[in-house]
Amino acid sequence: MPPNTPFQAEIIAVGTEVLMGEIINSNASYLSQALAELGVNVYYHTVVGDNPNRIKAVFETAMRRANLIVVTGGLGPTDDDLTVATLAELFETPMVADPASEERIRQFFIARGMPMSSTNLKQAMRPVDAEPLPNRTGTAPGLFWDVSTHVAKRGWNTGPCYILAFPGVPREMKTMWTEVAMAKLKPLLPESAVLVSRSLQFFGIGESMLGEKLRDLMAQASPTVSPYVGQAEVRIRIAAKAPSEAEALTLIEPVAGEIQSRLGTYCFGSNEEPMEAVVAQLLRAKQKTVSVAESCTGGLISSRLTDISGSSEYVLLNMVTYSNQAKETQLGVSSETLASFGAVSGQVAAEMAMGIREKAQTDIGLGITGIAGPTGGTDSKPVGLAYIGLAVADQCPIVKKVLVNAQYDRHQIKHWFSQYALNTLRLYLLDSLDPD
Repeated sequence: MPPNTPFQAEIIAVGTEVLMGEIINSNASYLSQALAELGVNVYYHTVVGDNPNRIKAVFETAMRRANLIVVTGGLGPTDDDLTVATLAELFETPMVADPASEERIRQFFIARGMPMSSTNLKQAMRPVDAEPLPNRTGTAPGLFWDVSTHVAKRGWNTGPCYILAFPGVPREMKTMWTEVAMAKLKPLLPESAVLVSRSLQFFGIGESMLGEKLRDLMAQASPTVSPYVGQAEVRIRIAAKAPSEAEALTLIEPVAGEIQSRLGTYCFGSNEEPMEAVVAQLLRAKQKTVSVAESCTGGLISSRLTDISGSSEYVLLNMVTYSNQAKETQLGVSSETLASFGAVSGQVAAEMAMGIREKAQTDIGLGITGIAGPTGGTDSKPVGLAYIGLAVADQCPIVKKVLVNAQYDRHQIKHWFSQYALNTLRLYLLDSLDPD
Protein backbone atom coordinates (compact mmCIF):
# COMPACT_ATOMS: atom_id res chain seq x y z
CA MET A 1 0.00 0.00 0.00
CA PRO A 2 1.66 3.24 -1.08
CA PRO A 3 2.07 5.90 1.62
CA ASN A 4 1.10 9.55 1.34
CA THR A 5 -2.11 8.91 -0.58
CA PRO A 6 -4.11 12.14 -1.19
CA PHE A 7 -7.53 10.94 -0.12
CA GLN A 8 -10.95 12.03 -1.29
CA ALA A 9 -13.51 10.22 0.83
CA GLU A 10 -17.12 9.18 0.52
CA ILE A 11 -19.19 7.88 3.42
CA ILE A 12 -21.86 5.30 2.66
CA ALA A 13 -24.56 4.11 5.08
CA VAL A 14 -26.17 0.80 4.20
CA GLY A 15 -29.57 0.06 5.71
CA THR A 16 -33.20 0.51 4.80
CA GLU A 17 -33.89 1.71 8.35
CA VAL A 18 -31.50 4.64 7.78
CA LEU A 19 -32.92 5.35 4.33
CA MET A 20 -36.47 5.48 5.71
CA GLY A 21 -35.49 7.82 8.54
CA GLU A 22 -36.17 5.29 11.29
CA ILE A 23 -32.57 5.66 12.47
CA ILE A 24 -30.65 8.95 12.35
CA ASN A 25 -27.33 8.60 10.55
CA SER A 26 -25.13 9.92 13.36
CA ASN A 27 -22.26 7.76 12.06
CA ALA A 28 -21.77 10.05 9.06
CA SER A 29 -21.40 13.09 11.30
CA TYR A 30 -18.84 11.36 13.51
CA LEU A 31 -16.82 9.99 10.60
CA SER A 32 -16.80 13.29 8.70
CA GLN A 33 -15.36 15.07 11.72
CA ALA A 34 -12.88 12.28 12.41
CA LEU A 35 -11.66 12.25 8.80
CA ALA A 36 -11.42 16.05 8.72
CA GLU A 37 -9.14 15.92 11.75
CA LEU A 38 -6.85 13.66 9.73
CA GLY A 39 -6.87 16.09 6.82
CA VAL A 40 -9.09 13.88 4.64
CA ASN A 41 -11.66 15.70 2.52
CA VAL A 42 -15.16 14.19 2.56
CA TYR A 43 -17.12 15.15 -0.54
CA TYR A 44 -20.18 12.89 -0.44
CA HIS A 45 -22.56 11.18 1.99
CA THR A 46 -24.70 8.41 0.53
CA VAL A 47 -27.44 6.25 2.03
CA VAL A 48 -28.67 3.07 0.34
CA GLY A 49 -31.19 0.43 1.35
CA ASP A 50 -30.61 -3.30 1.78
CA ASN A 51 -30.76 -4.13 -1.90
CA PRO A 52 -27.77 -5.83 -3.62
CA ASN A 53 -28.16 -4.14 -6.99
CA ARG A 54 -28.51 -0.67 -5.50
CA ILE A 55 -25.59 -1.30 -3.14
CA LYS A 56 -23.43 -2.28 -6.12
CA ALA A 57 -24.49 0.82 -8.05
CA VAL A 58 -23.72 3.10 -5.10
CA PHE A 59 -20.25 1.63 -4.63
CA GLU A 60 -19.45 1.83 -8.34
CA THR A 61 -20.40 5.51 -8.34
CA ALA A 62 -18.39 6.15 -5.18
CA MET A 63 -15.25 4.53 -6.55
CA ARG A 64 -15.42 6.65 -9.67
CA ARG A 65 -15.17 9.85 -7.60
CA ALA A 66 -13.40 8.88 -4.35
CA ASN A 67 -10.47 6.71 -3.32
CA LEU A 68 -11.46 6.12 0.29
CA ILE A 69 -14.89 4.61 0.86
CA VAL A 70 -16.05 4.39 4.47
CA VAL A 71 -19.17 2.29 4.87
CA THR A 72 -21.31 1.60 7.93
CA GLY A 73 -24.04 -0.99 8.30
CA GLY A 74 -24.96 -4.30 6.71
CA LEU A 75 -22.40 -6.40 8.62
CA GLY A 76 -24.86 -8.21 10.89
CA PRO A 77 -25.91 -11.88 10.95
CA THR A 78 -29.35 -11.61 9.30
CA ASP A 79 -30.38 -12.07 5.68
CA ASP A 80 -30.66 -8.33 5.04
CA ASP A 81 -27.03 -7.71 6.11
CA LEU A 82 -25.52 -7.70 2.65
CA THR A 83 -22.55 -5.33 2.56
CA VAL A 84 -19.60 -7.74 2.59
CA ALA A 85 -21.15 -10.38 0.34
CA THR A 86 -22.31 -7.75 -2.17
CA LEU A 87 -18.85 -6.16 -2.34
CA ALA A 88 -17.27 -9.57 -2.90
CA GLU A 89 -19.76 -10.22 -5.69
CA LEU A 90 -19.15 -6.76 -7.20
CA PHE A 91 -15.43 -7.51 -7.47
CA GLU A 92 -15.90 -11.19 -8.31
CA THR A 93 -13.83 -12.13 -5.27
CA PRO A 94 -14.31 -15.41 -3.33
CA MET A 95 -15.29 -15.27 0.33
CA VAL A 96 -13.41 -17.15 3.04
CA ALA A 97 -14.04 -17.73 6.73
CA ASP A 98 -11.63 -15.92 9.02
CA PRO A 99 -10.68 -18.22 11.93
CA ALA A 100 -9.72 -15.40 14.29
CA SER A 101 -13.05 -13.66 13.72
CA GLU A 102 -14.95 -16.91 14.28
CA GLU A 103 -13.19 -17.40 17.60
CA ARG A 104 -13.92 -13.82 18.73
CA ILE A 105 -17.61 -14.30 17.91
CA ARG A 106 -17.78 -17.55 19.90
CA GLN A 107 -15.99 -15.99 22.87
CA PHE A 108 -18.35 -13.01 22.75
CA PHE A 109 -21.32 -15.27 23.46
CA ILE A 110 -19.47 -17.51 25.93
CA ALA A 111 -18.46 -14.49 28.02
CA ARG A 112 -22.09 -13.42 28.27
CA GLY A 113 -23.52 -16.86 28.90
CA MET A 114 -25.69 -16.61 25.78
CA PRO A 115 -26.39 -19.21 23.10
CA MET A 116 -24.92 -18.42 19.69
CA SER A 117 -26.90 -18.87 16.50
CA SER A 118 -25.04 -20.49 13.63
CA THR A 119 -25.96 -17.44 11.53
CA ASN A 120 -23.54 -15.35 13.58
CA LEU A 121 -20.64 -17.13 11.88
CA LYS A 122 -21.72 -15.43 8.66
CA GLN A 123 -20.08 -12.33 10.14
CA ALA A 124 -16.67 -14.03 10.05
CA MET A 125 -16.77 -14.30 6.23
CA ARG A 126 -14.60 -11.88 4.26
CA PRO A 127 -13.30 -11.38 0.73
CA VAL A 128 -10.13 -13.42 0.39
CA ASP A 129 -7.85 -10.39 -0.08
CA ALA A 130 -9.51 -8.18 2.56
CA GLU A 131 -8.32 -7.75 6.14
CA PRO A 132 -10.75 -8.12 9.06
CA LEU A 133 -10.92 -5.40 11.72
CA PRO A 134 -11.60 -6.81 15.20
CA ASN A 135 -14.70 -5.59 17.03
CA ARG A 136 -14.16 -5.52 20.79
CA THR A 137 -17.70 -4.43 21.69
CA GLY A 138 -19.81 -6.48 19.26
CA THR A 139 -19.84 -9.56 17.05
CA ALA A 140 -19.40 -8.10 13.55
CA PRO A 141 -15.78 -7.57 12.49
CA GLY A 142 -15.07 -4.66 10.21
CA LEU A 143 -13.13 -4.71 6.97
CA PHE A 144 -10.07 -3.02 5.53
CA TRP A 145 -9.73 -3.72 1.82
CA ASP A 146 -7.26 -2.40 -0.70
CA VAL A 147 -9.38 -2.55 -3.87
CA SER A 148 -6.98 -0.56 -6.04
CA THR A 149 -6.41 -3.43 -8.50
CA HIS A 150 -10.10 -4.28 -8.69
CA VAL A 151 -11.09 -0.67 -9.37
CA ALA A 152 -8.37 -0.08 -11.98
CA LYS A 153 -9.29 -3.32 -13.76
CA ARG A 154 -12.81 -2.01 -14.28
CA GLY A 155 -11.65 1.44 -15.34
CA TRP A 156 -13.46 3.23 -12.51
CA ASN A 157 -10.43 4.99 -11.06
CA THR A 158 -6.66 4.97 -11.13
CA GLY A 159 -4.27 4.90 -8.23
CA PRO A 160 -4.89 3.56 -4.76
CA CYS A 161 -8.44 2.93 -3.51
CA TYR A 162 -9.50 1.56 -0.13
CA ILE A 163 -12.68 0.45 1.60
CA LEU A 164 -13.19 0.66 5.36
CA ALA A 165 -16.34 -1.11 6.56
CA PHE A 166 -17.85 -0.87 10.05
CA PRO A 167 -20.96 -2.15 11.81
CA GLY A 168 -23.81 0.35 11.90
CA VAL A 169 -24.04 0.42 15.71
CA PRO A 170 -22.43 3.78 16.62
CA ARG A 171 -20.80 2.50 19.82
CA GLU A 172 -19.09 -0.33 17.93
CA MET A 173 -18.10 1.84 14.99
CA LYS A 174 -16.53 4.55 17.17
CA THR A 175 -14.54 2.04 19.22
CA MET A 176 -13.23 0.33 16.09
CA TRP A 177 -12.36 3.67 14.49
CA THR A 178 -10.19 4.81 17.39
CA GLU A 179 -8.70 1.44 18.33
CA VAL A 180 -8.12 -0.18 14.93
CA ALA A 181 -9.00 1.79 11.80
CA MET A 182 -6.92 4.91 12.41
CA ALA A 183 -3.79 2.77 12.72
CA LYS A 184 -4.52 1.39 9.24
CA LEU A 185 -5.25 4.76 7.71
CA LYS A 186 -2.58 7.05 9.17
CA PRO A 187 0.42 5.46 7.37
CA LEU A 188 -1.32 6.17 4.07
CA LEU A 189 -1.85 9.89 4.72
CA PRO A 190 0.40 12.70 3.47
CA GLU A 191 2.50 14.03 6.31
CA SER A 192 1.33 17.56 5.57
CA ALA A 193 -2.37 16.68 5.80
CA VAL A 194 -3.17 17.77 9.32
CA LEU A 195 -6.42 19.61 9.86
CA VAL A 196 -6.93 21.03 13.35
CA SER A 197 -10.09 22.73 14.51
CA ARG A 198 -11.29 24.55 17.58
CA SER A 199 -14.85 25.51 18.35
CA LEU A 200 -16.23 28.39 20.41
CA GLN A 201 -19.80 28.39 21.74
CA PHE A 202 -22.08 31.38 22.11
CA PHE A 203 -25.40 32.09 23.78
CA GLY A 204 -27.54 35.19 23.72
CA ILE A 205 -26.55 36.24 20.22
CA GLY A 206 -28.05 35.00 16.96
CA GLU A 207 -26.20 33.57 13.99
CA SER A 208 -26.88 36.63 11.80
CA MET A 209 -25.57 39.14 14.35
CA LEU A 210 -22.60 36.94 15.09
CA GLY A 211 -21.90 36.76 11.36
CA GLU A 212 -21.96 40.55 11.07
CA LYS A 213 -19.42 40.94 13.86
CA LEU A 214 -17.11 38.31 12.35
CA ARG A 215 -17.64 38.98 8.64
CA ASP A 216 -14.02 39.87 7.93
CA LEU A 217 -12.72 36.78 9.73
CA MET A 218 -15.22 34.52 7.96
CA ALA A 219 -14.03 35.85 4.58
CA GLN A 220 -10.42 34.81 5.08
CA ALA A 221 -9.06 31.64 3.49
CA SER A 222 -7.05 30.35 6.44
CA PRO A 223 -7.89 29.66 9.15
CA THR A 224 -11.49 29.16 8.10
CA VAL A 225 -14.17 30.57 10.42
CA SER A 226 -17.60 28.97 10.08
CA PRO A 227 -20.81 29.36 12.14
CA TYR A 228 -23.09 26.46 13.06
CA VAL A 229 -26.43 26.63 14.85
CA GLY A 230 -26.84 24.11 17.67
CA GLN A 231 -29.47 23.46 20.30
CA ALA A 232 -29.91 26.80 22.06
CA GLU A 233 -26.44 27.97 21.05
CA VAL A 234 -24.34 29.05 18.09
CA ARG A 235 -20.94 27.49 17.49
CA ILE A 236 -18.00 28.95 15.60
CA ARG A 237 -15.54 26.46 14.16
CA ILE A 238 -12.02 27.69 13.46
CA ALA A 239 -10.00 25.29 11.32
CA ALA A 240 -6.51 25.35 9.86
CA LYS A 241 -4.52 22.88 7.78
CA ALA A 242 -0.78 22.78 8.35
CA PRO A 243 2.17 20.38 8.34
CA SER A 244 1.79 19.80 12.10
CA GLU A 245 -0.76 20.25 14.84
CA ALA A 246 1.44 22.84 16.56
CA GLU A 247 1.64 24.94 13.41
CA ALA A 248 -2.11 24.73 12.89
CA LEU A 249 -2.75 25.86 16.47
CA THR A 250 -0.40 28.79 15.92
CA LEU A 251 -2.73 29.90 13.14
CA ILE A 252 -5.92 29.24 15.12
CA GLU A 253 -5.19 30.79 18.51
CA PRO A 254 -4.90 34.46 17.43
CA VAL A 255 -8.18 34.20 15.54
CA ALA A 256 -9.89 32.57 18.53
CA GLY A 257 -8.59 35.33 20.76
CA GLU A 258 -9.86 38.02 18.39
CA ILE A 259 -13.32 36.42 18.26
CA GLN A 260 -13.52 36.23 22.04
CA SER A 261 -12.42 39.84 22.44
CA ARG A 262 -15.14 41.02 20.03
CA LEU A 263 -17.96 38.98 21.54
CA GLY A 264 -17.10 39.02 25.24
CA THR A 265 -19.44 37.13 27.54
CA TYR A 266 -21.58 35.90 24.65
CA CYS A 267 -18.84 33.28 24.35
CA PHE A 268 -19.44 30.74 27.09
CA GLY A 269 -17.24 27.78 26.19
CA SER A 270 -15.03 25.98 23.74
CA ASN A 271 -14.73 22.60 22.08
CA GLU A 272 -18.38 21.68 22.64
CA GLU A 273 -18.22 22.10 26.41
CA PRO A 274 -21.83 22.28 27.66
CA MET A 275 -23.10 25.27 29.60
CA GLU A 276 -23.49 23.21 32.77
CA ALA A 277 -19.80 22.25 32.71
CA VAL A 278 -18.79 25.90 32.42
CA VAL A 279 -21.09 26.80 35.32
CA ALA A 280 -19.60 23.95 37.37
CA GLN A 281 -16.08 25.28 36.85
CA LEU A 282 -17.14 28.75 37.94
CA LEU A 283 -18.98 27.51 41.04
CA ARG A 284 -15.92 25.54 42.09
CA ALA A 285 -13.55 28.43 41.35
CA LYS A 286 -15.71 30.88 43.33
CA GLN A 287 -16.44 28.28 46.04
CA LYS A 288 -20.17 28.96 45.77
CA THR A 289 -23.17 26.70 46.28
CA VAL A 290 -26.48 26.91 44.44
CA SER A 291 -30.02 25.67 44.90
CA VAL A 292 -32.72 25.66 42.23
CA ALA A 293 -36.50 25.90 42.41
CA GLU A 294 -38.03 24.84 39.10
CA SER A 295 -41.54 24.98 37.76
CA CYS A 296 -41.72 25.04 33.94
CA THR A 297 -38.44 23.14 33.43
CA GLY A 298 -39.57 20.23 35.59
CA GLY A 299 -36.12 19.38 36.96
CA LEU A 300 -34.14 19.84 33.74
CA ILE A 301 -31.84 22.48 35.23
CA SER A 302 -31.15 20.19 38.18
CA SER A 303 -30.48 17.30 35.83
CA ARG A 304 -28.01 19.31 33.78
CA LEU A 305 -26.20 20.63 36.85
CA THR A 306 -25.85 17.13 38.28
CA ASP A 307 -24.72 15.65 34.96
CA ILE A 308 -21.28 16.94 35.95
CA SER A 309 -19.26 14.60 38.13
CA GLY A 310 -18.59 16.07 41.58
CA SER A 311 -21.66 18.31 41.50
CA SER A 312 -22.40 17.51 45.16
CA GLU A 313 -19.74 20.12 45.93
CA TYR A 314 -22.04 22.92 44.83
CA VAL A 315 -25.58 21.51 44.49
CA LEU A 316 -27.15 20.97 47.92
CA LEU A 317 -30.94 20.95 47.43
CA ASN A 318 -33.13 21.49 44.39
CA MET A 319 -36.92 21.30 44.13
CA VAL A 320 -39.58 21.05 41.45
CA THR A 321 -42.50 23.10 42.73
CA TYR A 322 -45.00 22.74 39.94
CA SER A 323 -48.22 23.74 41.70
CA ASN A 324 -49.02 27.04 43.39
CA GLN A 325 -49.56 25.16 46.64
CA ALA A 326 -46.05 23.71 46.47
CA LYS A 327 -44.63 27.15 45.78
CA GLU A 328 -46.37 28.46 48.88
CA THR A 329 -45.74 25.60 51.30
CA GLN A 330 -42.25 24.60 50.21
CA LEU A 331 -40.74 27.93 49.17
CA GLY A 332 -42.77 30.49 51.06
CA VAL A 333 -44.09 32.22 47.95
CA SER A 334 -46.80 34.63 49.11
CA SER A 335 -50.38 33.78 48.23
CA GLU A 336 -50.92 37.50 47.68
CA THR A 337 -48.09 37.55 45.11
CA LEU A 338 -49.60 34.58 43.29
CA ALA A 339 -53.04 36.17 43.32
CA SER A 340 -51.86 39.59 42.19
CA PHE A 341 -49.29 38.67 39.56
CA GLY A 342 -49.91 35.02 38.68
CA ALA A 343 -47.61 32.03 38.91
CA VAL A 344 -45.74 33.09 35.77
CA SER A 345 -44.33 36.43 36.86
CA GLY A 346 -41.10 38.06 37.84
CA GLN A 347 -42.36 38.51 41.39
CA VAL A 348 -42.97 34.78 41.83
CA ALA A 349 -39.61 33.89 40.27
CA ALA A 350 -37.89 36.20 42.75
CA GLU A 351 -39.71 34.70 45.72
CA MET A 352 -38.95 31.18 44.48
CA ALA A 353 -35.25 32.04 44.31
CA MET A 354 -35.27 33.57 47.79
CA GLY A 355 -37.25 30.66 49.19
CA ILE A 356 -35.03 27.90 47.87
CA ARG A 357 -31.86 29.73 48.91
CA GLU A 358 -33.18 30.10 52.45
CA LYS A 359 -34.41 26.52 52.62
CA ALA A 360 -31.17 25.05 51.27
CA GLN A 361 -28.86 27.57 52.96
CA THR A 362 -26.84 28.07 49.77
CA ASP A 363 -24.95 31.08 48.49
CA ILE A 364 -27.20 31.41 45.44
CA GLY A 365 -30.84 30.61 44.84
CA LEU A 366 -32.27 30.23 41.33
CA GLY A 367 -35.98 30.18 40.56
CA ILE A 368 -37.77 29.73 37.24
CA THR A 369 -41.42 29.84 36.24
CA GLY A 370 -42.89 29.95 32.74
CA ILE A 371 -45.10 28.45 30.07
CA ALA A 372 -43.55 25.58 28.08
CA GLY A 373 -46.69 24.93 26.01
CA PRO A 374 -48.18 23.94 23.74
CA THR A 375 -51.18 24.97 25.87
CA GLY A 376 -51.50 27.47 28.70
CA GLY A 377 -50.49 30.63 26.90
CA THR A 378 -52.49 33.86 26.71
CA ASP A 379 -52.07 37.13 24.83
CA SER A 380 -50.33 38.71 27.80
CA LYS A 381 -48.40 35.58 28.80
CA PRO A 382 -47.66 33.56 25.66
CA VAL A 383 -46.13 30.13 25.32
CA GLY A 384 -42.36 30.52 25.53
CA LEU A 385 -42.44 33.15 28.30
CA ALA A 386 -40.38 32.54 31.44
CA TYR A 387 -39.06 34.50 34.38
CA ILE A 388 -35.79 33.63 36.07
CA GLY A 389 -34.99 34.85 39.57
CA LEU A 390 -31.54 34.85 41.16
CA ALA A 391 -31.16 35.55 44.87
CA VAL A 392 -28.14 36.03 47.10
CA ALA A 393 -27.85 37.24 50.68
CA ASP A 394 -28.48 40.90 51.51
CA GLN A 395 -29.38 41.89 47.94
CA CYS A 396 -32.59 42.34 46.06
CA PRO A 397 -33.20 39.39 43.74
CA ILE A 398 -32.34 39.85 40.07
CA VAL A 399 -35.14 38.88 37.69
CA LYS A 400 -34.79 38.16 33.99
CA LYS A 401 -37.65 37.84 31.52
CA VAL A 402 -37.06 35.56 28.54
CA LEU A 403 -39.09 34.76 25.45
CA VAL A 404 -38.54 31.60 23.43
CA ASN A 405 -40.03 30.90 20.00
CA ALA A 406 -43.53 29.53 20.66
CA GLN A 407 -43.26 27.37 17.53
CA TYR A 408 -40.71 25.14 19.24
CA ASP A 409 -42.06 21.97 20.81
CA ARG A 410 -42.33 21.56 24.56
CA HIS A 411 -39.00 19.74 24.94
CA GLN A 412 -37.15 22.39 22.95
CA ILE A 413 -38.71 25.23 24.95
CA LYS A 414 -37.77 23.56 28.22
CA HIS A 415 -34.19 23.20 27.01
CA TRP A 416 -34.07 26.87 26.02
CA PHE A 417 -35.44 27.85 29.45
CA SER A 418 -32.79 25.75 31.17
CA GLN A 419 -30.07 27.30 28.99
CA TYR A 420 -31.24 30.80 29.89
CA ALA A 421 -31.26 29.90 33.59
CA LEU A 422 -27.77 28.41 33.51
CA ASN A 423 -26.49 31.38 31.53
CA THR A 424 -27.97 33.75 34.11
CA LEU A 425 -26.03 31.88 36.79
CA ARG A 426 -22.88 31.95 34.65
CA LEU A 427 -23.07 35.71 34.10
CA TYR A 428 -23.64 36.31 37.80
CA LEU A 429 -20.55 34.26 38.68
CA LEU A 430 -18.57 36.31 36.14
CA ASP A 431 -19.86 39.56 37.73
CA SER A 432 -21.42 40.35 34.34
CA LEU A 433 -25.13 39.99 35.06
CA ASP A 434 -26.99 43.19 34.36
CA PRO A 435 -29.27 43.80 37.39
CA ASP A 436 -31.84 45.44 35.11
